[in-house]
Amino acid sequence: MNTIVEVKGLCKTRPQFTLNKIDLSIKKGFITGLIGPNGAGKTTLIRCIMDLIRFDEGEIKLFGKTHEEATEEIKQNIGFVYDENYFYEDLSIHQNKNVVKMFYKNWNDDIFHHYLATFQLPTNKKIKDLSKGMKMKFSLAIALSHQPTLLIMDEPTSGLDPIFRRELLDILLDIVQDEEKAIFFSTHMTKDLEQIADYIAFLKDGEIVFSEEKDEILHKYVLIKGSKQVLDQMDRQTIIGLKESSLGFEGIALRSSMTNAEGIIIEKPSLEDIMFYTVRGKSHASSC
Repeated sequence: MNTIVEVKGLCKTRPQFTLNKIDLSIKKGFITGLIGPNGAGKTTLIRCIMDLIRFDEGEIKLFGKTHEEATEEIKQNIGFVYDENYFYEDLSIHQNKNVVKMFYKNWNDDIFHHYLATFQLPTNKKIKDLSKGMKMKFSLAIALSHQPTLLIMDEPTSGLDPIFRRELLDILLDIVQDEEKAIFFSTHMTKDLEQIADYIAFLKDGEIVFSEEKDEILHKYVLIKGSKQVLDQMDRQTIIGLKESSLGFEGIALRSSMTNAEGIIIEKPSLEDIMFYTVRGKSHASSC
């Protein structure tokens, strides 16, 4: 089975917010990144997949089964790294580990201590005395120590120093090398995903803008620049997102719509460019 997670027609209404008919696949052997602005619904989607909140419509299958059919089996095979700390603050790393390990059949102390050494975490230090970065490292060590098939991470690199962020990305690449595991990685730090992700899902206002291979996405879109005169001659319907100034413009468009563009500078966009201009749109364009 190549697809580990299959989300079909997912709807979830919350106060002033709705996930609307979400379709998403997470494949074995790959890293899938989830991007989107704050409030787009990334954490809500993850919580629905984890069965931490109930959804209104649609279907979610993990390893070919729904949570209603086999939630205990599913959760045994998922490692979850939260964006916040959910451990016992007054207990030490060692004590928290002993609490958590009781819930997992495949827990491996050797793996846990390997990651403690890798992350340079002191076993006797209390959780409340750890920095935000150290808490994330501990969460990751816990998540990996029961040998999950699927690793779900919600903003794992937030607050980390650049050196450990690079080390973390290397660890994630190693995890999927055997092609039997998958990683679902939600972040607003799109540069991290550009380095390691195979697939990107972009969530905006509770809807999927795209969910495709990263290389295809980066090829499909172009970053466009030019003078005010060039912009005045363009069909603005071909522009997805736009920023204007007294000197000219910059924006995002589909490569296929720029075949006859004259006087326009065309460059390869980053994921951040694509997300920024898609969220910005044309209605926010203004002269300055």
